[in-house]
Amino acid sequence: MLTIGELASCAGVTVRTVRHYHAKGLLPEPERDHSGYRRYDAGAVVELVKIRTLAEAGVPLARVRELLRADEEEFAAAVEDIDRRLRAEIRQRQRHRERIARLAAGDSLTLPSEVVEHLDRLRVLGVDERIVQAERDGWILLAAHSPERVPEWISRKREQIADPRFIDFFRTLDQALARPPDDPRLAELADKLAASITRMAEERGEDYVDDIDIEPPLVKLMDTLAFDTVPPARRLIELLKQRGWTGWTKLERVEAP
Repeated sequence: MLTIGELASCAGVTVRTVRHYHAKGLLPEPERDHSGYRRYDAGAVVELVKIRTLAEAGVPLARVRELLRADEEEFAAAVEDIDRRLRAEIRQRQRHRERIARLAAGDSLTLPSEVVEHLDRLRVLGVDERIVQAERDGWILLAAHSPERVPEWISRKREQIADPRFIDFFRTLDQALARPPDDPRLAELADKLAASITRMAEERGEDYVDDIDIEPPLVKLMDTLAFDTVPPARRLIELLKQRGWTGWTKLERVEAP
């Protein structure tokens, strides 16, 4: 006869596990000896090994009791059902792993592939990562709000970044955002940006620079998000407003007073 510790050791589990199986009604509690200790026979070891094997295979404890009492045909059917459930869980976990991999890879978790390509193109062109991140965050909101319009918007973005003048604009913007708010050279860069915007608007039309048609509350939210990502942008927008243009997400001409 075995003590509870010896039983646990023979079956490869802990004493705490044995007591847990007792509490769940999976392993019958034996009679106690004259000293008040439980004593187990070899049959208890076999039963405990069966319970441990089923539990380690992923069978819920609630079903272990059912399987232990099943005949051969019922046992085979139950095991097949459990195997089917485990395969479904494996597929689900694989999907979770794929999502985690995409998260580790960066933007593709939350953005359509064409937007990810656009952001990568900006990086290749040398656009500062802070601006890319601000644009990325804006695209996350846009794609969540109006996914059906992403192809339309991304088409216009592709047209813009194919224009060397637009890339020059981004590079000037990079320089401006690298300056502290009180840097006197910031005003000069704001002049350059405003002149660039005006020139593109005159040559290609204001729709070319004011290229996004979304509701004002969403524009405000996207602007706030961008300013949180790139704080110097707030001061730069103030300077641009003095030069006839305003807005980060939705660039608009300021009407003369």
